Amino acid sequence: MSLKSLHAQNHSLSLSKEQLHVLEKTSYVSFSKKLNESGLFPLTVKPLEIFQINVGKMCNQVCKHCHVDAGPDRKEIMTREIMLQCLSAIEKSGAHTVDLTGGAPEMNPDFRWFVEEISKLGKKIIVRCNLTIIVANKKYNDLPEFFKQHKIEVVSSLPYFTSAKTDSQRGEGVFEKSIQALKMLNDVGYGKQDSGLILDLVYNPAGAFLPGDQSGLEREFKNKLKTNFDIEFNNLFTITNLPVSRFLEYLERSSNFESYMEKLVNAFNPSAAANVMCRNTISVGWDGYLYDCDFNQMLELKVASPINHVNNFDTSMLEKRAVITGQHCYGCTAGSGSSCGGTVI
Repeated sequence: MSLKSLHAQNHSLSLSKEQLHVLEKTSYVSFSKKLNESGLFPLTVKPLEIFQINVGKMCNQVCKHCHVDAGPDRKEIMTREIMLQCLSAIEKSGAHTVDLTGGAPEMNPDFRWFVEEISKLGKKIIVRCNLTIIVANKKYNDLPEFFKQHKIEVVSSLPYFTSAKTDSQRGEGVFEKSIQALKMLNDVGYGKQDSGLILDLVYNPAGAFLPGDQSGLEREFKNKLKTNFDIEFNNLFTITNLPVSRFLEYLERSSNFESYMEKLVNAFNPSAAANVMCRNTISVGWDGYLYDCDFNQMLELKVASPINHVNNFDTSMLEKRAVITGQHCYGCTAGSGSSCGGTVI
């Protein structure tokens, strides 16, 4: 696995237009046609509930499935000026949850200030933590206490409950560091019954296949992590890998792209399509531009609205838009569906 992002390698698939070209050249029925057949086109939005904010693409890991193409070499970081615009938009929006992601969001130098300011607005805060950042450097060792102080819901990636599968996807030594970080979170109460401190894990398949049953995997993860490491957590979310960025590069390089797309198309579920996260979520890029979801953000598909930046945020205008869709959307609508909170049905 390369220790550099596709961007740093000057890889053609670091460009959104090239990714879209690959996705659109497939012979499968267009996603919009499939939506139309299901009576769901155009896909309209619901009242806004969740602000998902990417505070930067910098990360201490280089995972082979990463749709953000994040890594230590990525310098795109949200400034405090954009964060202030976000705070104004959040306050006006009526959204009840702010979901902070990256990269490793904690690597943004204004991360803690931003969390404190969001807390003042009385919003629920989710931080998508890769776990290893907690033990990567002494300056991050107190993150579990900081998370607890602000009652943050921690959502952490853990591809599997063994080192071999985890390290193959996320890098050598990641599993051991993740276990260490999970113990630190448990030590302050995260994942413990009746603590009110929520610790959720995220499972992504390690190859070109769809995730298994979420409830079954959750039971297995809970049993293995408790038995082998005395670790507890609240929920396991299964997320389908979308054919975007590094996972798309993997599919192309391994000659799995066509077969994987076929799996997604054949598993299309209208009920999942009706409940996709982009209908009640707005995604904010590190530079303040607005997208229907995190995946559209990485493909640079801005919202279909004259309001496309957080500095002129207008909830009523944004709720008139239809969601921008494409072939990659088959990933969120396959089987039981996929979202940042796991299955959707």
